[in-house]
Amino acid sequence: MALNVVIMAAGKGTRMHSATPKVLHRLAGRPLLQHVLDRVAPLAGRFGEVHAVVVTGHGAERVEALVGEHARCVRQEPQRGTGHAVQMTVPALDDAADTTLILNGDVPLIGTDTAAALAAACGGQRLALLTVMLDDPTGYGRIVRAASGAGAAGDPVQAIVEHKDASQAQRAIREVYTGMMAAPTAALKRWVMALTDDNAQREYYLTDIVAMAVAEGVPVVASPAADETEVLGVNSPAQLADLERRLQRRLAGQLMDAGLRLADPARFDLRGTLAHGRDCEIDVNCVLEGEVRLGEGVRIGANCVIRDAHIADGAVIHPFTHIEGAGPGAQAVQVGAGALVGPFARLRPGAVLGDEVHIGNFVEVKNSTLARGAKANHLAYLGDASVGERVNYGAGSITANYDGANKHRTVIEADVHVGSNCVLVAPVTLGAGATIGGGSTIAKDAPAGQLTVARAKQVSLAGWQRPRKKG
Repeated sequence: MALNVVIMAAGKGTRMHSATPKVLHRLAGRPLLQHVLDRVAPLAGRFGEVHAVVVTGHGAERVEALVGEHARCVRQEPQRGTGHAVQMTVPALDDAADTTLILNGDVPLIGTDTAAALAAACGGQRLALLTVMLDDPTGYGRIVRAASGAGAAGDPVQAIVEHKDASQAQRAIREVYTGMMAAPTAALKRWVMALTDDNAQREYYLTDIVAMAVAEGVPVVASPAADETEVLGVNSPAQLADLERRLQRRLAGQLMDAGLRLADPARFDLRGTLAHGRDCEIDVNCVLEGEVRLGEGVRIGANCVIRDAHIADGAVIHPFTHIEGAGPGAQAVQVGAGALVGPFARLRPGAVLGDEVHIGNFVEVKNSTLARGAKANHLAYLGDASVGERVNYGAGSITANYDGANKHRTVIEADVHVGSNCVLVAPVTLGAGATIGGGSTIAKDAPAGQLTVARAKQVSLAGWQRPRKKG
């Protein structure tokens, strides 16, 4: 048991007004084509082996780089219509798979169940067309069930007529072809090689195989889509934006059904994955990207952007905070239980906050670990630092961790108090319980338990050279 799947991804998408291949434009943070590939993968569990073929053309190298090992790629050069695209796949189709499913790379929300039902409707014996009823069918091929175009829903399908070639009567038909079908593999190969470009656009239309099937007595059946959203294509920025909002509303509904409280689901964007515990709430205009995990009782204020972060129980992320982990496969930002972050704070890759840590307004933390109870409440920078328990880090203080060539680490041991407007010139260690007087520039280790006050001396930069990077 096997299934061929052809994914059309060669189009330029001129109405997108972009040099980016259409199928690489992003929906919920991922390329349109990636959504389709993700929905094809589970078909293997229903049909056995799946032989996926992606038709590339415009921006082929970039599209093929995305596809990688998920499917075989064939190029359509030049692009001369949908029928021509399928002609390019004929040598790649597995004859052992009696059904070939044809999907569109710019229709990202096609459901796996809908695709499976379409393939099953073909069953290796019928030409199955995925259809949907639209209030505004402009731009879509119409399902013609009688020569006059006035056939009833139960009548056999006679043809698909492209919008630009349709008569006024045919354009009044609301049942449309979605651009996706399933066909007997052997017959499909024969039909597409017999296509001609005898039309206004001088292109090879895949839809012309419907008439061929009818002429051969092969049943042509319609397989209805579950809803309009899953068959909508993207041909313009407006359509992409519309589909984004539809998807985000669907995702928000799923999260709320699972117990997450969203202040306004219309003002929420998930561009990755979100796992959450009980009693979590998210205010308006928040964007979550990558992999985000929330413990129980987490509160996220308005206008936050959070990417690749694990936020533990009871933590509060105040408004306008920006959290950015290192990305897929790298370390996520860690926020401990009961921690308070923001407003207007920034946690960069490598930030690890222990329980009950406070990071206040206009504080930036990068590649630094703060132990339980440490506080940096305002206007400060901690980069490449290890901060002990209960440290109080004053306003306006920074770690000078970069000498122009190499990064160095600052160690601040437990119970240290750093005054306002201090510069800690790494590498440097502040001993446990030390107090650093306000305005100090610390370039040498500070003894534990002692008050250290150090003022920068005026120096000449004559003859100074930038340090060379090690290695």
